[in-house]
Amino acid sequence: MIDPVCGMTVDPATTPHKHTHAGTEYFFCSGGCRTKFAATPAKYLTPKDERPAENVPEGTMFTCPMHPEIRQVGAGSCPICGMALEPELVSLDDGPNHELVDMTRRMWIAGALTLPVFLLEMGSHVFDIHSLVTPAQSAWIQFALATPVVLWAGWPFFVRGWQSIATRNLNMFTLIAIGTGVAWLYSVVATLAPGLFPPSLKSHGAVPVYFEAAAVITVLVLLGQVLELRAREQTSGAIKALLGLAPKTARRIDGDREEEIDLDAVVAGDLLRVRPGEKIPVDGEITDGHSAVDESMVTGEPMPVTKREGDKIIAGTLNQTGSFVMRAEKVGRDTMLAQIVQMVATAQRSRAPVQRLADDVAAWFVPAVIAAAVIAFAAWMWFGPEPRLGYALVAGVAVLIIACPCALGLATPMSIMVGVGRGAQNGVLIKSAEALERFHRVDTLVVDKTGTLTEGRPSFAEMIVTEGHDDAAVLRVAAAVESSSEHPIARAIVAEADKRGIALPRVFGFDAPTGRGAIGMVERQRVVVGSAAYLGELSIGLGAMAGEAETLRSGGATVVFVAIDGKLAGLIAVADAIKPSAANALRALRDDGVVIVMLTGDNRATAQSVAAKLGIDTVEAEVLPDQKAAVVEKLRKSGKVVAMVGDGINDAPALAAADVGVAMGTGTDVAIESAGITLLKGDLERLVWARKLSHAVMRNIRQNLFFAFAYNAGGVPIAAGILYPIFGILLSPMLAALAMSLSSVSVIGNALRLRSAAI
Repeated sequence: MIDPVCGMTVDPATTPHKHTHAGTEYFFCSGGCRTKFAATPAKYLTPKDERPAENVPEGTMFTCPMHPEIRQVGAGSCPICGMALEPELVSLDDGPNHELVDMTRRMWIAGALTLPVFLLEMGSHVFDIHSLVTPAQSAWIQFALATPVVLWAGWPFFVRGWQSIATRNLNMFTLIAIGTGVAWLYSVVATLAPGLFPPSLKSHGAVPVYFEAAAVITVLVLLGQVLELRAREQTSGAIKALLGLAPKTARRIDGDREEEIDLDAVVAGDLLRVRPGEKIPVDGEITDGHSAVDESMVTGEPMPVTKREGDKIIAGTLNQTGSFVMRAEKVGRDTMLAQIVQMVATAQRSRAPVQRLADDVAAWFVPAVIAAAVIAFAAWMWFGPEPRLGYALVAGVAVLIIACPCALGLATPMSIMVGVGRGAQNGVLIKSAEALERFHRVDTLVVDKTGTLTEGRPSFAEMIVTEGHDDAAVLRVAAAVESSSEHPIARAIVAEADKRGIALPRVFGFDAPTGRGAIGMVERQRVVVGSAAYLGELSIGLGAMAGEAETLRSGGATVVFVAIDGKLAGLIAVADAIKPSAANALRALRDDGVVIVMLTGDNRATAQSVAAKLGIDTVEAEVLPDQKAAVVEKLRKSGKVVAMVGDGINDAPALAAADVGVAMGTGTDVAIESAGITLLKGDLERLVWARKLSHAVMRNIRQNLFFAFAYNAGGVPIAAGILYPIFGILLSPMLAALAMSLSSVSVIGNALRLRSAAI
């Protein structure tokens, strides 16, 4: 790999490793620049800043909000853009931001020193102070006061500016360092060796100095950094709100005794008591009692959910009424809340495709600005009025300062960070910025039926047996085979047998061909439970039962057949209720121009019945799990931008194949892992909200980019002096610095509007 600082080739195989931290080996560039690399992963880590990161745990990884590939242990600045790095994971225990504290201190001290410089210089233009202080004396006083401002308070800008040149990553600090450095250096020479300048340049017997401009620019840039850092802290508010959901302690039951322990001391298997008004400490299952639980802080669902024995509960949700005992199942980083926090943090650091536009512009922007400053300087020296050097210097510095590209770089990541956080607070978990950006362009939505459009909990509806068979006997052997299956239909059949008090015999040789059914030996009988197609593959005829099945399917039921020793014994119909919110959600999506396609492995008649109730025109039925991804790929190849919504293991390939995969939070971990967006509540109305959020974020990004481009497009010519020939106006470098700082703050402020925008 290549060292980003010195350009040397660094090979882990030949470079001695220096130390190991948290299981990762680190080594340093042998060129002396101390760039720190991780043996794995391949992404480089930037040179560690030796400044302490106050109240941040040792080993905390920091990253850049604009360039997430930059990672290092400890605080510092990004070698690409120069911005202060931030902790990858936010903690409620984080103390004051070291960078903010440092910049604030520098700003106040610099401001106190700059005020007399500003008054002294401005006083020479407004009042006749030459009788009190000669121009030469004024220059020496300004030199004494402005030098610590520029060289001490503004030192971080020079360090980052030099680093940008050394790494060939020119950025805003390149321009700031050059602008203030040139103004200060020119003024130092004019003060120490005024004889080097021609008489035409002198005013009142002295060469004009620009200590005031260099100092004020430094103070204004520091002010901009302080405002920016404070605003950036607010973008982590969503994660801190999620972290704040978990209680600090839990009440553990140990025999007849109850004790309050720290949350970190809870282990899987502990019995915990949760009283009314308390937050649930970890993920688990209720073992005794019942209550109404407010899950809105995690799922976005405003109505409390009734929880009884056997029901799962989520850490961070609020127990409203009753007291209950729960068994801890997932603790620490394994809880859903911890996983949500981790996923939100990762998504906030990811890069949206639209960011490439800003990256492409930034690649040539700073060199173009430097060229523009040189041209402005040359034009004023050639065509400008006397003193030409003074005018040329003012114009050149103003162009450098006003064109700093910070606003352009912040335009996309700030909106993404706020948008992802807003989604997490409303039950929409966004895995990546790319998924968030693509979602607003989706024109085709492929929806799995079971568990997505329907509740996913089929219940026993009806049973019909052939002549010579008994309902209880057929249900007994069918439920015995299905007891080894995890399919929702299988659970419905087993539940019905349990409800009737039927004891189930043992099954041998169980097999469940994917998407077809199940087969096994029960009491020396070969029992098959499955679809008509599966029975056809086994050469088992349906006879008159085919008509009965069709009638049941037309009413929306799903039918499975039962065969014993190669002969049809009966059929079982199960019904899966349509989710109450499905119809309204699909209607809203259709009104937004989205084409809905139902994709299911169920029988066509059943699928058509559900589709008719939901107003879905396109149905892909009887699709095997391994064929679902092919359907999605076919739609994409036809030019459609496809989102796939599913909840099962068999949906995972299709979710991965879609432009945007959307998983129901009530589904399997595999489906959630394959998707770019997860609806924690498993409610399609959240899907509509997620699409609106995507539109809002992209609109916000476009506003930021337009503002940044328009600002620079208009600011550079004005700073160069285009208004001077007509209106006699030449932009002061100080005003340019103020405008530059406010542009970055304005972009962040616009992004923060997403936190409360109507969606």
